[in-house]
Amino acid sequence: MAVAETTPFVDFQDVWLAYNEELLRANHFAVEAIDLKVARGEFIAIVGPSGCGKSTFMKLTTGLKMPSMGKIRIDGQPVTGPLKISGMAFQAPSLLPWRTTVDNVLLPLEIVEPYRSNFKSKRKEYEERARRLLQKVGLGGYEDKFPWQLSGGMQQRASICRALIHEPKMLLLDEPFGALDAFTREELWCILRDLWTEQQFNVILVTHDLRESVFLADTVYVMSKSPGRFVVKREIELPRPRELEVTYTKEFTDIVLELRGHIGAIRSNAATASTAAPAVLPQ
Repeated sequence: MAVAETTPFVDFQDVWLAYNEELLRANHFAVEAIDLKVARGEFIAIVGPSGCGKSTFMKLTTGLKMPSMGKIRIDGQPVTGPLKISGMAFQAPSLLPWRTTVDNVLLPLEIVEPYRSNFKSKRKEYEERARRLLQKVGLGGYEDKFPWQLSGGMQQRASICRALIHEPKMLLLDEPFGALDAFTREELWCILRDLWTEQQFNVILVTHDLRESVFLADTVYVMSKSPGRFVVKREIELPRPRELEVTYTKEFTDIVLELRGHIGAIRSNAATASTAAPAVLPQ
């Protein structure tokens, strides 16, 4: 196998983060001892109790935060600042209300190089790309509508298109479907599945929805309570492509229940620890 194929796309080496110098001196970390290797094109999901450091991990992955200790490499390069090769989508679509859907999707191309320098001269080409992407996610006919004319699910589809318009190598999703109803959420699972299958970018999905994580991901990681660390790695061996019907099978529900058990144990241990004397965390 070639070296390029064996080099992880995401590589965390014993990464710790304290949010400021005072917390660092007090050994108060938001995340600790993060070791993670993600293969090129892999789809991973991160689950865990609230406040466990999932969003902190995302900030480290995108270069918005630098680790207090340890090293991070993305696509073979050390992370020294915000990454241009990533796209992000959050629970709130945050579309600009004065822009049409297509103009909201185009926004990263107006900001990120090398697209920014060519935006005026290539606007027509970029707009055609945005319209094709919107059609792929079922927004054909809504390209020139404003956000207030779209449902919540439509706005989230547009948000995902905006995150992908500059063809990033990595897509980071922080609870992107959490505010949607169950049927809309499942529709968007399938849209995301199809986009990932076609383009094979890396995906890091942070979610509280265990069904979502098992349906979409190659590997699910469970984080402990703060300070967050990965305590469980569960490879999802359900065959692809996955249809929604798989979510009703025993194989699927067994994995969901297993992950729920891990998170329940973490919550229980945290509750016990909060009523006990401080103890040294096991390494």
